[in-house]
Amino acid sequence: MSSKSLKNLSPSFLTAAVTLVVGVSVFLFWWLCYPHALSYQEQYQLFLWTGDYLLQDIWQVGGLADWLGEFFVQFYYVEWLGALVLALLFVAFFLLTTKFVDNIWYALIPAALLHVHMGDESVLLSYVVALLLAMSMSVVMRKAHYLFDLLTVPVLYLLIGPATWLYVGLRLIQRKNWQTAGVLLYLLTIQLLVSHTLLSQWPFVTSMCGVNYYRIPLQVPPLQVLIPVAILILAAWGHKLGTYGRWRVAALAIIAVMCIFFRFDEDKYELIRQDYLVRNERWQEVISRAEKHQVPVNFSSECVNLSLAMTGQLSQRQFAFFQSGEDALIMPMVRDLTSNLPTMEAFYRLGMVNESMRYAFDLQESILNGKKSGRLMKRIAECCIINGKYAVAEKYLTLLEQSLFYREWAKDAKTYLGNEAWIDAHPQWGKIRKLRYQNDFLYNYGELDKMLGNLFINNPENKMALDYFLAQLLLKGDMAGFQQYLPWAQHYGGYAVMPYTYQDVMKCIQAKGNVPGSPYASYVQRMKQTRHAAVPDDTSISAH
Repeated sequence: MSSKSLKNLSPSFLTAAVTLVVGVSVFLFWWLCYPHALSYQEQYQLFLWTGDYLLQDIWQVGGLADWLGEFFVQFYYVEWLGALVLALLFVAFFLLTTKFVDNIWYALIPAALLHVHMGDESVLLSYVVALLLAMSMSVVMRKAHYLFDLLTVPVLYLLIGPATWLYVGLRLIQRKNWQTAGVLLYLLTIQLLVSHTLLSQWPFVTSMCGVNYYRIPLQVPPLQVLIPVAILILAAWGHKLGTYGRWRVAALAIIAVMCIFFRFDEDKYELIRQDYLVRNERWQEVISRAEKHQVPVNFSSECVNLSLAMTGQLSQRQFAFFQSGEDALIMPMVRDLTSNLPTMEAFYRLGMVNESMRYAFDLQESILNGKKSGRLMKRIAECCIINGKYAVAEKYLTLLEQSLFYREWAKDAKTYLGNEAWIDAHPQWGKIRKLRYQNDFLYNYGELDKMLGNLFINNPENKMALDYFLAQLLLKGDMAGFQQYLPWAQHYGGYAVMPYTYQDVMKCIQAKGNVPGSPYASYVQRMKQTRHAAVPDDTSISAH
């Protein structure tokens, strides 16, 4: 369509067409390309449909935006529904921007910037909600006298936080007089007062830029400030920019389109996708994606190894994929909200129930904004049921019953409490009950291989424990231990032919590591070079 044809279109038709494109593009982008990002956001909160939960949020600065943001994020549990929610929010953001920016193409720029900003997995939806409420209030108050702002500004600040600055700036542009400018000083005074009283525990920059807008409290991303600034600049001077020629409008439109299809951090989101697939037990998809591209970090190694074990391929293909070292199967505790998710999943399926529950609890307590997690709370409840701790399980299930998407699962799980026969017959809980340790012992990550060996001895039907035990010996480079316990694989593994990995390792031992093209020899050489997981001299391949 030519520029002349575009010019002949009615403004209302053009706005409707562009709005439709924005909504459909955002919906398809998140639903088809990044559903794992939606799952990532949903798993770090648990929205409860209770008055107490509302009051808990609303009594904080910016609490209404925070509460509404969490309300919308709960729908991310169903990926297409979460994508639809995001599409509607982006449409609302775009339409509100057109209320202040005359040129529809310029109005795309803030939406494009917001899209790029949301590529940061730590951005909370409360930020988007706060901007929407600030702009909506500016539309509602468009013709109101500036004295009404003296009441509106402090209330709005308590409800949505520092996004109130956007409201004040838009009001100043609307009225075009310096009387409204006094409200800026008024807002600054309020914010400084709140920062030194209600938000005194936060760094000054965080309290001034928003506590609930970003998951990491001590950081303020540049786009968090740039987006409202861009709206204000375009609202104030956007009409003048158009006088520089159509080519500038076209250039800005191209920039906006480029931002819409901006590619997020590929490796970071691949790890998020792997965790998403593990959460949904899509094991073969984890393996298939790793065959094409695997991020060389321990998180990815854990996800892939767990998927190989769950599909019975670990003993065959372990070293066909990147192995980070001794932590490639089970990682030690890391104090953050993400790193130990695959470890928690591996522990659970191995039958190390207490460790799975400990990791789940620590992961939940590591959520930086203090929220709970539906995914982690569900896992804690499952571990309690398996261990027969029904009173504790009931407390977690009661909380999950007050949510929307975990409610039915929690109600069903409650029917199992105290019913040993039902739990033993459960396809997952009953199996894990048989696999778990029968005796207590002191957990020691440094002796992980011994713990896995004891887990297998406790129940020789636990083939996954056997695979993990032998795999851990290989990751450590303990060739003596591997040769000592290899008969276990022959006796209990049920293999008609010895797995390829074990054959490869034995060839490496016999040839003292000089086996061109050997996956295991390559792994050992890389470990020696990086010194990430050094192989002891007395048990290395070259010693045999």
